Amino acid sequence: MYGKAFAPEYQGALTSLSVNSSLTDVLAAGIEQLRAAERAGKPGEEARSGLAVAEAHRRLGRVEDADRAWKASYRAARRAEDVSAMAWALWSGGTLARQRGAFPLARRLLGLAADLGERGGDIVVRSYSLAGLAETGRIQGDYEAVGRLHEQLLAEARRRGEARHTVWALEGIAQMHRNTGQYDRAYALFEEAAQIAAGADDRRGHAWALRGLADVVSVRDGDTGRALELLSEAEVTCRAMRLSSALAYNHKMRGNVLYRAGRYAEARALYEQALAEFRTMGEPRGEALSRLGLAKSLARLGRDRAETAAELSDLAGTLERIGLRHAHRMVARAYDELGVPDPRSAEAKAAEVAR
Repeated sequence: MYGKAFAPEYQGALTSLSVNSSLTDVLAAGIEQLRAAERAGKPGEEARSGLAVAEAHRRLGRVEDADRAWKASYRAARRAEDVSAMAWALWSGGTLARQRGAFPLARRLLGLAADLGERGGDIVVRSYSLAGLAETGRIQGDYEAVGRLHEQLLAEARRRGEARHTVWALEGIAQMHRNTGQYDRAYALFEEAAQIAAGADDRRGHAWALRGLADVVSVRDGDTGRALELLSEAEVTCRAMRLSSALAYNHKMRGNVLYRAGRYAEARALYEQALAEFRTMGEPRGEALSRLGLAKSLARLGRDRAETAAELSDLAGTLERIGLRHAHRMVARAYDELGVPDPRSAEAKAAEVAR
């Protein structure tokens, strides 16, 4: 039903690159082809080679380089009057904006990319851009608004037999089910995503699916050993492909699994590692989630309650500014879990008395 996974962001002279190519290899090949296109005065090829460069930088966590690269790709595409290439560049920029926590900018760029993709007749970039919009909403916790879009994109991907996009949609829907406590449904969808990704040789998608399965196995079944095995398997792929962001999220999830098992000192070490990784790549969502896990671990290890309360309060403000609704709710639950007074609740009660 599904063909082998492919990477449509590797275009022009780079179409021979695999979805599983190491990002360092992609970057080297992209820069080489970009320089050749510049010397030959071929702006269309500049745009398409530059797209691969931008994506490699982004996935390696080099956000400033990625920002320069997608903008250069867009300018080259505009010179070439290549609407499809312009759309792909905007998709890359929107994806980077989401990674950096700039959600309004991400929605604007991804919306423009979807419009250009439709205008240029490029159904793939249109679908990827709509998927980016759906993922932005999902990450922010706006499940009702983007749930139907995820389902629509899943149906389209299944109809086209496009494995990579099917895997992405399954994982997104699974994550929403997991976050709303529907663990059996989440597990089934992550499992299907893992099976499709393995059959299509989509190692990146398979690694993310394994991470999702590990999460559910840990929270639903309390099976720490199996969860850690799944994460170890995923980590091999992350390291082989140099997937910096995926590796950091893997480490953060390993911290979650250990925390749930009451292994707080080990969890603290993993959260500290993930936090350093996210800070290096400038990814505020991962940084905030790692800070939350670290704060909870330190509290369990005897940290002063006032320090814990101050950290949670600062985190709540950070998450509210970023616009991460689900993560903000996680902080609210942490107050109860740790038995720490929530200063916002006290303020709300005082305001109610004053009225």
